[in-house]
Order: sequence, then C-alpha cells, then structure tokens
Amino acid sequence: MNSPVRLPVAPAQAVPAPVQNRTTPAHRLPPPVPQARVQRRHRWIYASFILLVIAPLIMAAWYLYTRAADQYTSTVGFAVRTEKAGSGLDLLGGIPGLSALSSTSSSDTDILYEFLLSQALVAKVDQRLNLREIWSQPKNDIVFRFDPDGTIEDLTKYWWRMMQVSYDPGTRLITLQAHAFSPEEARDIAAAVLEESSGMINRLSSIAQDDTTRYARQEFDLAKERLEKARSALKAFRSQTHIVDPLADLQGEMGVLGQLQQKLADELIALDMLRSTSRNLARPDGRSAETVDVRIQQAELRVQVIRERIDSERAKFGGGDGRRDYSALVGEFERLNVDLEFAQKSYVAALATLEAARADAQRQSRYLAAYVTPTLAEKPLYPKRAQILVVMAVFLGLGWAVMVLILYNLRDRR
Repeated sequence: MNSPVRLPVAPAQAVPAPVQNRTTPAHRLPPPVPQARVQRRHRWIYASFILLVIAPLIMAAWYLYTRAADQYTSTVGFAVRTEKAGSGLDLLGGIPGLSALSSTSSSDTDILYEFLLSQALVAKVDQRLNLREIWSQPKNDIVFRFDPDGTIEDLTKYWWRMMQVSYDPGTRLITLQAHAFSPEEARDIAAAVLEESSGMINRLSSIAQDDTTRYARQEFDLAKERLEKARSALKAFRSQTHIVDPLADLQGEMGVLGQLQQKLADELIALDMLRSTSRNLARPDGRSAETVDVRIQQAELRVQVIRERIDSERAKFGGGDGRRDYSALVGEFERLNVDLEFAQKSYVAALATLEAARADAQRQSRYLAAYVTPTLAEKPLYPKRAQILVVMAVFLGLGWAVMVLILYNLRDRR
C-alpha cells in the first residue's frame, strides 16, 4: 500500500486573547474593603476621651452637687437724683452765677458705678460686716468660698465675682445683685452697699456745694473791695474839690451865665433906644444930645460891666489862673461815678449769688433714690450647676476634638 502523502502544515500561530471590554461591570467596581478592626490608636482615643472629658465632668458634677454651697442673691436698685427746687432769689432775673448752681446727675452716676467696683467700697463694707468671715463660712467648698487669709486685693477680686452691677446709660439706673451663702447676709451686704453709696453721693454734693459757696464768697469779697475803693475815690474827689456834684454846680454856673446874657441883651436894647431918642434932640452949642446924655453913658457902662462878667464866667469853664476847670472836673466825676455804679451792680450780683449758694447748701440737692430696696431671697440661685456642667462639657469636648485632629494630622505627615 502506498503510504499517505503528508502535506506540509504551517506552524500554528498564537491567537491573541480577545481584548476584554474595560467598561464591563467587573472593572467598574472597587475591590472589597476588609473589615475594620479596632487598633491601638483607637483605644488611646477612647481612653483620652474618658480621661479628659468624662472624668472631669463626673468630678465636677460630684463637687457641684455634694460640696458646692448654695448662694443666695439680694437685689437692690437705685439712681442718683438732682433736686431742682427754686428759691426767692430766682426772681432776680439777669443775675449771673445762679445757673452755675444746677448740675445734672449723669457724671455722678458714672462716678457711683466706678465706686461700686472700687477697693475703697470693699474695705468699708468689710469693716462694717466682716466680709472675710461671711464669704469663708462654707469650709467644705474650697472653690466658691473666699480664703480668709487673702489680702484686700484678693478680697476685691472676689467682690467682683460676688457682686453683679448692671448700669443702663440711657435711664441712668443701677441694679446690684449681692451674693452670699445665706439670704440674711446677702441682704445685709446689699443694704451696706446702698448706705455707703448714699454717703458717697452726699459727700460729692457737699464738696460741690462747698466749692460753689467758696467761689461765691470770693466773688463777693472782691466785689465788696471794689465797691469800697470806688466810694473812697469819690469821697476823696469831693473832699479835694469841695464839690458834691460837679454837674449840679455846672448847671448853676450855666444858669448865671444865661441870666447875664439875658441882662446884656436887655441893656443893649435900652442903649439903642436912648441913642435913637438922643439923635432927634439938638443943643444950642451945636453938640448932639447923645454925647452929653448921662443916661447913655451909664447904659454903656452897664453893658461893659455885664460883658466883663460874662467873660469872667466863661473863663471858669476853661480853668487857668486858679479857676476851676469844669471840663476836667466833670470828666473825672463821670469816671468815678461809672466805677461806683459798676461796683454797686457787681456787689448786688455777688451778694445774690452768695445767698443762692448758701440756700442751695442748706438743702440736699443730690441724693440716692432706691427704686428697689434690698430683697430677701427664698431659694438659692447660684451656683448654676446644670449650666456649669453644660459649659464644661462643650469646652472639654472641643478641646479633646482639637487634640485628636492635631494628632492625626501629625500621623499623616510621617
């Protein structure tokens, strides 16, 4: 048999595997995540939360509800009032200085507010009530009580904790809340603060009144001295000139001069009539009657004498030759008289101001009006235990969270 003929076979070529579509669901899904396990760092975080948040809250709650002493509150409210009662001197209109006696209570209220927080008030109330003993009574409460061995500066800081002062600038009202470990002691502290504040306002009013009276007294003394000098100067002028009133004396001299001028006019008219009559008469010797008429000569003599007297009277107004210089006398008298009138008006005004200051000093122009008297508490309002715990929880939680974030940030950067 013939053997089969084997044809040459080409070598088999590798067939490439079909390319798998990348959009198939198998390539779109991420690989499965292994189950999380609690690691060491997680245990440290849990332990830190318990240690830094839960434990302090438990300790604070235990102390607040078992050791912290109850605090009672006494409330008092007051305002500074200004008395504006008038007096009989207010009828004297136009007198300066009276308006300076009135003042507003705004600055007094600001001063009082600062006084309520001052060390001076703390020392005075401590001297009266022994604040160190009152605020150090709860021996078990070492957080909210005061250390009896503390200094006055420590007592002042503790005062700011136990005294709540609210001030409304619009209404000028001050409200004060005094805290103590018994209602009676809180009321006593509030009453003492009210009394000391009233005394301080009275002292301010007394100081202002003393200053006003002292200033009015100085003005009065100055006006009195000015009046005495003006009167002495006018008296010296009258003694030196022997004239009480130069104006009246001058009017008399002017009257004499007027009469002389009227007399001169009459004599001139009479002389003209005599001359007119003498021209019509003729004498046997040929001379006119005018030249030999004795009446005309006498009239001319009178006219001449009157003119000389008028010149003499007029010369008095100009001075010289030992005569009085009325122009200088009147000028000096008017100056002295004006000084005297001014001194008299200043004296009256200063006297009225002084009397008004005295009247204002005799009454209490500023005083402390209490619109809420010290109250007596029936239940304690402080310390606010729930509020303190909530605030502590918020701040401790925030602090712990910030600490954890910082630690993780440092770990990721390694």
